[in-house]
Amino acid sequence: MVGFAAYCERHGLSDWNDVTPDTITDYLGERYEERVATATAARELISLRMFYRFGVEEKQLKTDVPKLVESPKLAKVLPHVLTEEEVSRLLAAPDKETPSGLRDAAMLELLYATGLRVSELVKLKKGEMDLEEGYLQVTGKGNKTRIVPIGKVACEAVKKYLSTRCEEPRMKEAFLTRLGKPMTRINFWMRIKKYAQEADIQKDISPHVLRHSFATHLIIHGADLRVVQEMLGHSSVVTTEKYTHVEYSHLKKLHKKFHPHG
Repeated sequence: MVGFAAYCERHGLSDWNDVTPDTITDYLGERYEERVATATAARELISLRMFYRFGVEEKQLKTDVPKLVESPKLAKVLPHVLTEEEVSRLLAAPDKETPSGLRDAAMLELLYATGLRVSELVKLKKGEMDLEEGYLQVTGKGNKTRIVPIGKVACEAVKKYLSTRCEEPRMKEAFLTRLGKPMTRINFWMRIKKYAQEADIQKDISPHVLRHSFATHLIIHGADLRVVQEMLGHSSVVTTEKYTHVEYSHLKKLHKKFHPHG
């Protein structure tokens, strides 16, 4: 409960009634990335269920939200990813004729191009990007700084957005809301959900799904596991190895589809 409460606070959720099934699922996903034991994650969900059940019975909470979340089987869960075609549809969804559309397109392109955590993306400063050389510097978990390359498409999308943004010297963050405040993780998560719906993507999607897709697509196309580990900011290659399992699943599907004895 303490860990989940801290997670909600970090994501701007101050009311237990604002928690959704996706909030809990995303939290369990983070716990999975931290390689917690399945039993530990299951116990956390049980605690949440007991808390919400009591709250609903006492009429302090409106909905028994954890009841809608399946018990985790984290040891067997593979990262949820989009296909390359689905990513293309998602990246094309924002209306680039509007300031907010240009910003969202730049954020989506940058997220898929770099595999940043969404918390790293929304905190990114303009001065931490070199769009001419094509790289950015980001400080991630454990206060560790890493250099991540940016592709040409993402660089151009960010340049286009920044060129239309009114300069506010006090605002160093790269991505701002229409009110001129730094973009928040929750705000961006909601916008990704909106664009996924517009792009007719049926999968449950979050900013973390683009991070998973970035890593999986790199490995499918032959990237070295250690390089992907460095770009993702994983302290151990063991954490990155889960993407090789996704690649293996992908290869199995191809084999079954195209091999005469598949």
